[in-house]
Amino acid sequence: MTPENPNPEQENSTTQTLAEADSEAVAKTPEQEIAELNQKIGELEDNFLRAKAEGENIRRRAVEDIAKAHKFAIESFAEHLVPVTDSLYAALSTDTADAKAFKEGLEITLKQLLSAFDKGRMTEINPAVGDKFDPHHHQAIASVPSEQEANTVVSVLQRGYTVADRVLRPALVTVSAPK
Repeated sequence: MTPENPNPEQENSTTQTLAEADSEAVAKTPEQEIAELNQKIGELEDNFLRAKAEGENIRRRAVEDIAKAHKFAIESFAEHLVPVTDSLYAALSTDTADAKAFKEGLEITLKQLLSAFDKGRMTEINPAVGDKFDPHHHQAIASVPSEQEANTVVSVLQRGYTVADRVLRPALVTVSAPK
Protein backbone atom coordinates (compact mmCIF):
# COMPACT_ATOMS: atom_id res chain seq x y z
CA MET A 1 0.00 0.00 0.00
CA THR A 2 1.54 3.29 -1.07
CA PRO A 3 0.35 6.62 0.23
CA GLU A 4 -1.26 8.76 -2.37
CA ASN A 5 0.10 12.22 -3.08
CA PRO A 6 -2.56 14.72 -1.97
CA ASN A 7 -1.22 17.38 -4.35
CA PRO A 8 -0.62 16.01 -7.90
CA GLU A 9 0.30 19.48 -9.20
CA GLN A 10 3.34 19.68 -6.87
CA GLU A 11 4.60 16.32 -8.16
CA ASN A 12 4.27 17.46 -11.76
CA SER A 13 6.08 20.74 -10.93
CA THR A 14 9.01 18.87 -9.36
CA THR A 15 9.24 16.53 -12.35
CA GLN A 16 9.29 19.49 -14.74
CA THR A 17 12.04 21.26 -12.75
CA LEU A 18 14.25 18.15 -12.85
CA ALA A 19 13.63 17.74 -16.55
CA GLU A 20 14.57 21.38 -17.20
CA ALA A 21 17.80 20.99 -15.18
CA ASP A 22 18.72 17.89 -17.20
CA SER A 23 18.00 19.67 -20.48
CA GLU A 24 20.19 22.64 -19.40
CA ALA A 25 23.05 20.31 -18.50
CA VAL A 26 22.73 18.64 -21.87
CA ALA A 27 22.37 21.95 -23.64
CA LYS A 28 25.83 23.22 -22.57
CA THR A 29 28.32 23.48 -25.34
CA PRO A 30 31.85 22.13 -24.93
CA GLU A 31 33.14 25.72 -24.96
CA GLN A 32 30.86 26.60 -22.04
CA GLU A 33 32.01 23.56 -20.09
CA ILE A 34 35.65 24.43 -20.78
CA ALA A 35 35.05 28.01 -19.67
CA GLU A 36 33.37 26.82 -16.44
CA LEU A 37 36.18 24.35 -15.74
CA ASN A 38 38.82 27.02 -16.43
CA GLN A 39 37.01 29.36 -14.05
CA LYS A 40 36.93 26.61 -11.40
CA ILE A 41 40.66 25.94 -11.96
CA GLY A 42 41.35 29.66 -11.58
CA GLU A 43 39.43 29.77 -8.29
CA LEU A 44 41.24 26.69 -6.97
CA GLU A 45 44.62 28.08 -8.06
CA ASP A 46 43.85 31.40 -6.34
CA ASN A 47 42.81 29.57 -3.15
CA PHE A 48 45.99 27.49 -3.29
CA LEU A 49 48.22 30.55 -3.73
CA ARG A 50 46.46 32.35 -0.86
CA ALA A 51 46.88 29.33 1.43
CA LYS A 52 50.54 29.00 0.43
CA ALA A 53 51.17 32.70 1.13
CA GLU A 54 49.43 32.42 4.50
CA GLY A 55 51.60 29.40 5.37
CA GLU A 56 54.74 31.35 4.44
CA ASN A 57 53.60 34.31 6.56
CA ILE A 58 52.99 32.04 9.55
CA ARG A 59 56.42 30.41 9.10
CA ARG A 60 58.13 33.82 8.80
CA ARG A 61 56.37 35.15 11.91
CA ALA A 62 57.32 32.00 13.84
CA VAL A 63 60.98 32.42 12.86
CA GLU A 64 60.87 36.08 13.97
CA ASP A 65 59.21 35.12 17.27
CA ILE A 66 61.85 32.47 17.93
CA ALA A 67 64.64 34.92 17.15
CA LYS A 68 63.13 37.48 19.55
CA ALA A 69 62.70 34.82 22.23
CA HIS A 70 66.38 33.85 21.92
CA LYS A 71 67.50 37.46 21.90
CA PHE A 72 65.50 38.52 24.97
CA ALA A 73 65.36 35.24 26.92
CA ILE A 74 67.96 36.43 29.40
CA GLU A 75 66.27 39.80 30.01
CA SER A 76 64.33 38.67 33.09
CA PHE A 77 67.39 37.04 34.63
CA ALA A 78 69.52 40.10 33.88
CA GLU A 79 67.02 42.34 35.70
CA HIS A 80 67.65 40.30 38.86
CA LEU A 81 71.42 40.61 38.48
CA VAL A 82 71.51 44.41 38.19
CA PRO A 83 71.07 45.00 41.96
CA VAL A 84 73.93 42.57 42.63
CA THR A 85 76.15 44.60 40.31
CA ASP A 86 75.10 47.78 42.12
CA SER A 87 76.09 46.24 45.46
CA LEU A 88 79.49 45.16 44.12
CA TYR A 89 80.19 48.64 42.76
CA ALA A 90 79.18 50.15 46.11
CA ALA A 91 81.55 47.77 47.93
CA LEU A 92 84.41 48.68 45.62
CA SER A 93 83.83 52.41 46.04
CA THR A 94 84.08 52.36 49.85
CA ASP A 95 87.31 53.52 51.41
CA THR A 96 86.81 51.68 54.69
CA ALA A 97 89.61 49.43 55.80
CA ASP A 98 87.32 47.47 58.13
CA ALA A 99 87.51 43.87 56.92
CA LYS A 100 84.52 42.81 59.03
CA ALA A 101 82.21 45.39 57.43
CA PHE A 102 83.54 44.51 53.99
CA LYS A 103 82.85 40.80 54.61
CA GLU A 104 79.31 41.56 55.81
CA GLY A 105 78.71 43.56 52.63
CA LEU A 106 79.97 40.65 50.53
CA GLU A 107 77.68 38.23 52.38
CA ILE A 108 74.68 40.48 51.68
CA THR A 109 75.72 40.70 48.03
CA LEU A 110 76.04 36.90 47.86
CA LYS A 111 72.51 36.58 49.26
CA GLN A 112 71.29 38.96 46.53
CA LEU A 113 73.07 36.87 43.91
CA LEU A 114 71.62 33.60 45.21
CA SER A 115 68.17 35.22 45.24
CA ALA A 116 68.66 36.25 41.60
CA PHE A 117 69.72 32.68 40.78
CA ASP A 118 66.61 31.36 42.50
CA LYS A 119 64.35 33.74 40.55
CA GLY A 120 66.06 32.63 37.34
CA ARG A 121 65.48 28.95 38.28
CA MET A 122 69.22 28.45 38.67
CA THR A 123 70.29 26.16 41.51
CA GLU A 124 73.63 25.16 42.95
CA ILE A 125 75.05 21.67 42.77
CA ASN A 126 77.01 21.39 46.00
CA PRO A 127 77.26 17.74 47.06
CA ALA A 128 78.12 16.94 50.65
CA VAL A 129 81.16 14.89 51.57
CA GLY A 130 80.15 11.22 51.39
CA ASP A 131 77.41 11.71 48.78
CA LYS A 132 77.36 9.15 45.97
CA PHE A 133 79.15 10.35 42.81
CA ASP A 134 76.60 11.28 40.15
CA PRO A 135 78.16 11.64 36.67
CA HIS A 136 75.14 13.65 35.52
CA HIS A 137 75.78 16.40 38.10
CA HIS A 138 79.41 15.91 39.13
CA GLN A 139 82.70 15.87 37.27
CA ALA A 140 85.43 13.85 38.97
CA ILE A 141 88.78 15.64 38.82
CA ALA A 142 90.71 13.06 40.80
CA SER A 143 90.27 9.76 42.56
CA VAL A 144 91.94 9.69 45.99
CA PRO A 145 92.39 6.93 48.56
CA SER A 146 89.92 7.41 51.38
CA GLU A 147 88.24 5.62 54.26
CA GLN A 148 84.87 6.39 52.63
CA GLU A 149 82.88 4.03 50.46
CA ALA A 150 84.16 3.84 46.84
CA ASN A 151 82.85 6.40 44.34
CA THR A 152 81.66 8.90 46.93
CA VAL A 153 82.49 12.60 47.08
CA VAL A 154 85.60 13.36 49.16
CA SER A 155 85.71 17.11 48.48
CA VAL A 156 84.07 19.76 46.30
CA LEU A 157 86.54 21.87 44.36
CA GLN A 158 83.96 23.99 42.54
CA ARG A 159 80.20 24.17 42.81
CA GLY A 160 78.08 23.34 39.80
CA TYR A 161 74.82 24.87 38.61
CA THR A 162 71.61 23.82 36.92
CA VAL A 163 69.08 25.95 35.08
CA ALA A 164 65.57 24.53 35.11
CA ASP A 165 66.86 21.00 35.82
CA ARG A 166 69.44 21.21 33.03
CA VAL A 167 73.10 21.09 34.07
CA LEU A 168 74.84 24.35 33.23
CA ARG A 169 78.12 23.31 34.84
CA PRO A 170 78.76 20.13 36.84
CA ALA A 171 80.32 20.33 40.30
CA LEU A 172 84.05 19.57 40.24
CA VAL A 173 84.75 16.93 42.88
CA THR A 174 87.34 14.45 44.05
CA VAL A 175 86.02 10.97 44.65
CA SER A 176 87.14 8.09 46.81
CA ALA A 177 89.09 5.38 45.03
CA PRO A 178 87.99 1.78 45.22
CA LYS A 179 89.99 -0.18 47.81
